[in-house]
Formats: sequence, C-alpha cells, structure tokens
Amino acid sequence: MKLPFFFRSSAPPEAKASRAAPLVALLAGGRPRWTPRDYAALAGEGYLRNAVAHRCVRMIAEGAAQVRFSLMEGAQEHAEHPLLDLLVRPNARLAGSGLIEAVAGHLLLAGNAYVEAVSLDGRVRELHVLRPDRMKVVPGADGWAEAYDYTVGGRTLRFLQDGHGEAFVPPILHLALFNPLDDHYGTPPLEAAQTALDLHNAAGAWNKALLDNAARPSGALVYGGAGNLSDEQFDRLKDELEANFSGTANAGRPLLLEGGLDWRPLSLSPKDMDFLEARNAAAREIALAFGVPPMLLGIPGDATYANYTEANRVFWRQAVLPMARRIGEGLARWLAPGFGEAPLELVPDLDAIEALSAEREALWARVGAAGFLSDAEKRAAVGYGEG
Repeated sequence: MKLPFFFRSSAPPEAKASRAAPLVALLAGGRPRWTPRDYAALAGEGYLRNAVAHRCVRMIAEGAAQVRFSLMEGAQEHAEHPLLDLLVRPNARLAGSGLIEAVAGHLLLAGNAYVEAVSLDGRVRELHVLRPDRMKVVPGADGWAEAYDYTVGGRTLRFLQDGHGEAFVPPILHLALFNPLDDHYGTPPLEAAQTALDLHNAAGAWNKALLDNAARPSGALVYGGAGNLSDEQFDRLKDELEANFSGTANAGRPLLLEGGLDWRPLSLSPKDMDFLEARNAAAREIALAFGVPPMLLGIPGDATYANYTEANRVFWRQAVLPMARRIGEGLARWLAPGFGEAPLELVPDLDAIEALSAEREALWARVGAAGFLSDAEKRAAVGYGEG
C-alpha cells in the first residue's frame, strides 16, 4: 500500500559520516592551515646542532628503513607483487629504504610526513617524499583534508584528494603522529623534548664560551685605591684584557695587576653548577622523548637495563617497530586500491630482525617442547602457515 505523501520522508539517504565533522569544518573555515610550529627551528636546533637528538632520529629512521615488510592479503603472503616492486624502487633517485627513512625522519622532527604518488594511465608509477614545512592542509566541507597545497619559492601546487573509481589513489599520503590539540597536524617527539633540548644546547654553548675565555669563568677587576679610574685608564685596562687575556690562545697567561687592582671571580664554577649532571639529565630526557634507551647513546648514569642486548631489544620493540608498522599500514591502506579490490597489508617481518633473534629462539624452544601441539599448530604459533 502506498503511503500518503505526508507520511513519506523527504530526507536524503543516510551516509556514514562523523556528526562532529561539520564542527571541524566550521572551525577551519575552509582555509589552508600551516603546520603550527617552526619546523626549521626544531630541525636546526635539534637534528643539526644536537648530537643526542640527531642520533635518536638516525637510529629510529635507519632502523625502520632496515625492516623488511611482508605483503599480506588476508592470510596469504605475496612473495612477488607490483606494490612490493614499487616500494623497492619508489623513483629513479630513491631506493625503498631511503623512502622509509625519510618518512620516519619527518615524523620524528615534524610530527607529519607527506608522500606524493605519481600516476600514469591510472596506475601509480612513482613515490616522492615531500618536505612537511612546505605543505599545508586545505580542509573540506566535512572538516577533513580535501586538498594539500605545496609551496616552494613563492609558487604553490594544489593536490586534490578527491577522485573517481574504486582504483583511485589520492595523490598525497599524510601520516601524522597523535596530537591532542590539532585536528590535522601531528606533534613530533622533538617538540616534547624542546626544554631539555634547549638546556643541552645551552650547556654546550656555555662550555664552548668557557673554553674561548681561557677556561675561566668571568670575573671583575676591583679598584681598591682612592677615587675612581679615569676614563683613559678604564678604556686602556679593558682593551688590554680583551686583547691579551681572552680566548684559548691566551689560556694560562699570567695577569699583571697594577696597584690597587684585585681580581674577583663572579660566576659559579662548573662544579658548583653541577654542570655535567645537568647536561646528562637533559640528554636522558631527550632520549626518553624518542623512546631510545640512554644506554645505547653512551649517556652515563642510566642502569635501567641489564645489558646492551636487552636495551637494544627494547629499542626495537618500543621505538623502531611502532614506527615501521605505522608507515607500513599507511602505505598499504593508501596504495592498495590501485592494485585491486582485495585488502592488502604491509607487515614487518620480525624473523628478519637480528635484534629480536633471542626472542625468536626462545619462542621456538617453548613451542617445540609443547608435545600437546601438532606440527600444524606449532607452525601457526610461530607465525608460519601450513607446510
């Protein structure tokens, strides 16, 4: 029976969407939004000037680049696949390990990483890593990114993220670390360690200035005679101190004081400031932000792990593998539509990681000693399919 018109619904068919997304769109106002931090300053002060932060980023990024990925389609593993070929050779100038290293490095320094897909005849042919400080998000009506603007030298290129067809691959992959205060951009570990980073850099600069001034703290020449020095005497004394008693070349040179002058140090000594311990504490805090055990960085005062091997295992479990999984999941989810309708996953091959060999041997020993398991169950327990 046909219902009267006043019982019929005129609302359009429902579509799956976040009810809060319009609020995000209203907040963004459809305008491009730059990354809300100074990426150049963080990269310059951290990666380029600080040895601890530099080493942390290198260790995690290079470790993630060494991870070998297995391409899974459900329970089936593909030994050969066009997606694997693309990741082995993303473009003519970059190898697959270089792409993963660059993506991981950008995530650690900026909290965001962007990869461009170059398609030809409807198929992705190349992948290129783009600098995060040059990219900005263009929110759409639903509150999420409908395009990305990439600006270099005053020229801007817009990458639209919408397309047609099941095999469409958006031109930009945006990976972002969790940020509780932003809907679009991630926050880097380096920003959380910024206070410790400034302290560590300031300690190094103070030490360098101390050496430049003959490894002595600054002090004052106090005139104990009657009256004050004349302007000519004051200028002559100042010029003589700067020319003959400052800098490493004049270290240890005796200071000849005229009558009525007395040298009195003003600054605290490094021992009074607990200089080395404060610097090591800042270094440990930087390592903590990145998830790198300080033992692996040669920072004294940390005995959390029994030995180097255990610290290295924790480093891979807590720092490298989460980064590799995040990148692998993002790449697979992004590129899979261009290689068919079946869902694909890029899973780190833990058996190929030397740092986890002890865990693997212990697992094999436990499973092998379990007499109540069949051979098929034992293979499944260690991550292998049917033989």
